[in-house]
Amino acid sequence: MTTTYTSYKLITADLQTSLKRVSEQPDVKRETEYYLARIGSVKSVDDFFADARLYNYAMKAHGLEDMAYAKAFMRKVLTEGVDDKEAFANQLSDTRYKELAQSLNFARDGELATTFERAQKGVVEKYTRQTLEVSAGEDNTGVRLALYFERMASSITSGYSIIADDALAQVVRTALQLPAEFAATDIDRQAEFYEQTFDLADFKDTAKVGKLLERFTSMWELENPSGSYDPLTAFQPSSLTGISTDLLISINNLKLGGR
Repeated sequence: MTTTYTSYKLITADLQTSLKRVSEQPDVKRETEYYLARIGSVKSVDDFFADARLYNYAMKAHGLEDMAYAKAFMRKVLTEGVDDKEAFANQLSDTRYKELAQSLNFARDGELATTFERAQKGVVEKYTRQTLEVSAGEDNTGVRLALYFERMASSITSGYSIIADDALAQVVRTALQLPAEFAATDIDRQAEFYEQTFDLADFKDTAKVGKLLERFTSMWELENPSGSYDPLTAFQPSSLTGISTDLLISINNLKLGGR
């Protein structure tokens, strides 16, 4: 049986080849061609929501496919953008919403938002990487977690950055052999512990991140020898942290034209 570490290394040893292989899969190629052919003609948030294939492609590219149903919620994210510190996306703990609003920055760029490379090639690259990670997770969730952590590690700037992302936190807790109960302890104490344990600058060092992931995959293998553990909730959008369910329902029920 291929170990978690071996599977992870096989993918990352030649990441560009792995990504190219994914991009050439018929379904991925078909959806990407459609996205690139149509996205440049989208001039507004309304146009974007009117084309389900474009919308779903961009949502998956940013790891938000499980929130595709919440169109009023997503409309608020895109309409307010990210430039105002009080913008909705900036108030959410899950940075994936901010990344989507940056990729398709209608709030700042209006009709030109989809003409920039970040809205075209940038989204395609995200979609391909996301597809690679999801596919790897179908065989071994630990591999998906490792790939995700490798991609996101440089965004960690504090202990709170780890806590705010369930997948990052899962990797760190596993690598440090922390009990599941640790996640239920006081948030400030968790953040302090992480900042005392790690030199945050190390998360921008690929070699040191690699060492951490080597430990994570080894610990993962010990804890999940059958590969049956499936913490997919670690990849569910964690935007609702700090937002009541009632507020989410109210936002999603707003009559803002989402279809």
